[in-house]
Amino acid sequence: MRTTLRTGLPAVLLVTALTLTACGTTEEADAGSADATAASDAGPVTFTDERGEQTLDAPATEVVSLEWGLTENLLALGVDVVGQADVEGYNTWDTSVPLDASTPDVGMRGEPSLDAISALEPQLIAVTTDTPDNVIDQLADIAPVVTLRGSDGTDPIGYMRQTVETLATATGTEDEGAELLAGFDTKVAEGKKALDEAGVAGASYVMADGWVNNGTVSVRMYTPGSFLGAIGAELGLANAWTGEGDPDYGLAQTDVEGLTALSDVQFVYAASDSEADPFADGLKDNAIWQQLPFVAAGDVHRIPDGIWMFGGPASAGAYVDALVAALTQ
Repeated sequence: MRTTLRTGLPAVLLVTALTLTACGTTEEADAGSADATAASDAGPVTFTDERGEQTLDAPATEVVSLEWGLTENLLALGVDVVGQADVEGYNTWDTSVPLDASTPDVGMRGEPSLDAISALEPQLIAVTTDTPDNVIDQLADIAPVVTLRGSDGTDPIGYMRQTVETLATATGTEDEGAELLAGFDTKVAEGKKALDEAGVAGASYVMADGWVNNGTVSVRMYTPGSFLGAIGAELGLANAWTGEGDPDYGLAQTDVEGLTALSDVQFVYAASDSEADPFADGLKDNAIWQQLPFVAAGDVHRIPDGIWMFGGPASAGAYVDALVAALTQ
């Protein structure tokens, strides 16, 4: 998929050895060999994903990932991501845990290259349920596959935790996983304290993103069932967009006219310098937008680029910081 915001959705279709040689050191290579040896000595590991219970002969230390949220979690766990779908797109939209730009690219998230993946000889391939079953079956002929949902609209935070724990089990990084989740809990506690001290605890807000197509701005709202909406709830904030979103990602579609239902709220949104800002640029001359109460009051806040809207604890922590900063400025 392209790396624009509208196709920045989770996919619905679907340091190298040369570098080490060039810099004249084998320390990282030796460390990688030691990790692989330790993993093989650990013995079999069993995890349960969306396709059932699976057992690996040993924890996977070399993983190909086809979805950015899974990649972020794997990198945060310290796992070697040896192949990635749309490397450039990941490093544009998810900077919370950067990916080495030299990582082999295995195609687009919705259209991975089976040949490129096979050539890397991964020990595990990470995908979401957005990937068609027939593609997952083909991937399983290359290496074991861990299949997880991109999110769960009924319990986004709970599923984030489950995702981290499943990946940690599959890769032998349970301690790192526990530390990652504990760090998220600490970040939320710190954020709630900051909001309370600023006198804005329980503030009413909405979270959005959008895109411009042929001069028309489409708006995507993050409902309470979205990952970012659930983080707002963890902070004790009131999401003023109460309509239902899709069952996985908790997203709802609207347009500038639909925003007239909002009044006294803080309007928070995500955008990227890789494309036009749908609100600051796309709606700058729109009379309806300019007359909205929160726009007239200056209560519109763009969060920093690179916070992936469907990520894990790392993006969640960055979003906590961004949301607290927006509401306390």
